[in-house]
Amino acid sequence: MPRPRRYGSAERPLAPRAPARRSPSQPNLSGSALGRACRLNSALLQHPLSDATANERLQAYDSEVKRSFDRIVPVLKQLSALQHDDDFVEQAQRHALKELGHGLPPTILESAWVSQLDMRSLYAWCLFEAYEQVSAGFFRDDPLQGQEGSESAEAFNAFLLSCGFHLLDVSPCADGRLAHAIAYALRLPFGSVRRRPHAGAMFDVENTVDRWVRTEHLRYREARPNGAHEPTRYLKVVVYHFSSRDPGHEGCAAHGSNDAAAAAGGLRRLQEFQQAVENSFCCGASVDLLLIGLDTDTDAIRVHVPDVNGHTDLERWLDALDVYAATQDLSAEAARDRVLALVLSARSGNGDTIADGAVDPGMARLIARLIEHNISQIDFVRAYHAGAYTDAGHAERFIGVGIGFKEIHLRNLTYFAHMDTVEEGAADLDVGVKIFKGLNVSRGLPIPVVIRFDYHGSVPGARERAVLYCQRTEDAICNRYPDLVDSGLLHTLLSVRDRDRHVPAETVGSSIKLHTSGGH
Repeated sequence: MPRPRRYGSAERPLAPRAPARRSPSQPNLSGSALGRACRLNSALLQHPLSDATANERLQAYDSEVKRSFDRIVPVLKQLSALQHDDDFVEQAQRHALKELGHGLPPTILESAWVSQLDMRSLYAWCLFEAYEQVSAGFFRDDPLQGQEGSESAEAFNAFLLSCGFHLLDVSPCADGRLAHAIAYALRLPFGSVRRRPHAGAMFDVENTVDRWVRTEHLRYREARPNGAHEPTRYLKVVVYHFSSRDPGHEGCAAHGSNDAAAAAGGLRRLQEFQQAVENSFCCGASVDLLLIGLDTDTDAIRVHVPDVNGHTDLERWLDALDVYAATQDLSAEAARDRVLALVLSARSGNGDTIADGAVDPGMARLIARLIEHNISQIDFVRAYHAGAYTDAGHAERFIGVGIGFKEIHLRNLTYFAHMDTVEEGAADLDVGVKIFKGLNVSRGLPIPVVIRFDYHGSVPGARERAVLYCQRTEDAICNRYPDLVDSGLLHTLLSVRDRDRHVPAETVGSSIKLHTSGGH
């Protein structure tokens, strides 16, 4: 059966930048004004800790992937002008092969002489084809050089253990402007990080507790990644987001573009998870928490550095742009030492009546490494986006629904709706559909939804159950948005992947029912 596809873009002119808000209790770093200017002046020399080679490689991959989605509309516009030519089918296939790298479903092309070319179905077809090509290339070529077992992943795993943590579990917001948080903004090997995006970064506490239990079970039974007797902790991280350019409109939609609410909501969910673990397994089973903010305009992070007792202060953070400015004139070695010193001096306090607590040395080393990585991303945005992204708002190409998408690590490519069922993830999915009504439906283009459930191939019947989950999710989506589906303004692609093997996703169904050989 052939497969569906689609695309969308929403660029906005660079608006005047609102001054970045700064807590009065932040460390007063010298050079802070220059740090702000770095966002606007791409001509400045790059930072001594910046990895220019990695920036070039990441930019090449980002451009290649997004180009595969963004050329769909221009190609279809050209086909629209040719649809009544006598040799239209041959012309369309030649043009699609040349420009998109794949053919088009003959059934749709051959009916163009009877009625208007079904552009909505063609658009969905082409977008899903682009997604499948991206998935295949990701697992075949490892373009981010971070797969499990890779040199970078093994090195980071060893570093993480040396900091006192046996697992890094990160929940960024599902907003597509954070889809690159792991591989780009934080420069972490994706094979070393457990990632679960949720709208507003409001992850499911019960499911996270279950994953914590499985992690600890492996440590007890198989000493993976280390033995249960070793005093390491499970580190849960929330990445919320804000906009320095337009804080009142381009912040987190799930929190009403209220930066303080986004940070507070993330911290509250972290504390609920920690409390759930401690209530169920006693305080010796405690987890560590870390709250990070990401500026979706510049990709600069701010870290709410916890004290040695685990207390996090919402009113204090260490801004990577300030650290950048304070260290850019130093040698790489001196800059690295200075970054760590700034982390240690940015500890949070427990209130007015209790003195600040020191930062845990392992936590400080990890935060310093994250900020060092983020410095490369700040230079990345300066070099390739003049200091701030032009697509300040949403510009995702498709919605990803279900469990999986290990291969998606690019900004504004995918809106994630992480869920086991549509009923439990309805709020996340509704946000995504609302976004795409503006991006696509307003232009007459369909909302492309890739439904994905990963499974463990070592478990008997797991693949069949994953396919069934896809089909049930598709049915639930059709029942939830019948008007969009009936008018051809929402299309779905069903895919599964064996998470026990390094293989791309496998397409198992599509809303585009074409009686042809090949394709989706």
